[in-house]
Amino acid sequence: MIKEKSNIKTILAVVVALAIVIYSAIGIDYSGLSTFSTAMAKDVFVGLLKPDWSFVYDGSGEDLLSLLLLTIEIAFLGTCIGVILAFPVSLLSARKLWNSLPIVSKIGKIFCDILRAVPELVYAIIFVKVVGPGPFAGALAIGVHQIGMLGKLFAEEMENTDDKVAESMNSVGAGFWQTLFYARFPQVMPLYSSLALNYFEIAVRSAVTLGLVGAGGIGAPLVFAIQARNWSTVSIILLGVIITVFLIDIMAGIIRKRLR
Repeated sequence: MIKEKSNIKTILAVVVALAIVIYSAIGIDYSGLSTFSTAMAKDVFVGLLKPDWSFVYDGSGEDLLSLLLLTIEIAFLGTCIGVILAFPVSLLSARKLWNSLPIVSKIGKIFCDILRAVPELVYAIIFVKVVGPGPFAGALAIGVHQIGMLGKLFAEEMENTDDKVAESMNSVGAGFWQTLFYARFPQVMPLYSSLALNYFEIAVRSAVTLGLVGAGGIGAPLVFAIQARNWSTVSIILLGVIITVFLIDIMAGIIRKRLR
């Protein structure tokens, strides 16, 4: 009987999932395919297979290496802003720290939800208008978005901490801040560091797209190259981004192993 109910639920879940997929496929406008050309597609792929190696470095400051370094700097500064400010936000959002006043954690979580609901690209457009176009606008966009993302994740890790050590300290007269710094933080700091590294990797990829709206980095030359159909330049830029993300992933993995 239990197996039959389980099978029925599985079948219903599959049917619902298929219905959603079919509805989504039907609802998409495919009229753009009318402009598809095999010759154009061939030109794109042939161009992508011939990277423009002269764009790698020419000393102008507008070459691939210089712009990739700037993109990494934007991502790093944005992540630092996000981590530093997400830390106090996570303390306000962690329900376990506000058992006597649950409204505080609810407000903190709503604040995180609002911040992470807005895409980084939208933040970039706003900050370009506020502080002017350039790398700082991109760093602010990444940082504000990560406050919401990391604030939520940090709060969840704090809520999952073991209460036994904190309770033992409370029983001998330790206060809120003492239990926080000596009982809870040691449990979550390795996890916090791992999450920060993960979001630094994500920030590097995000910083590439933020250049589309004038927030600095490699994004603007990529768009200009695509608009000009300069596929050899597009190819070398994409290759540089892939290698950069791959190297950062390796270094982050090494750091994570040392943190365990």
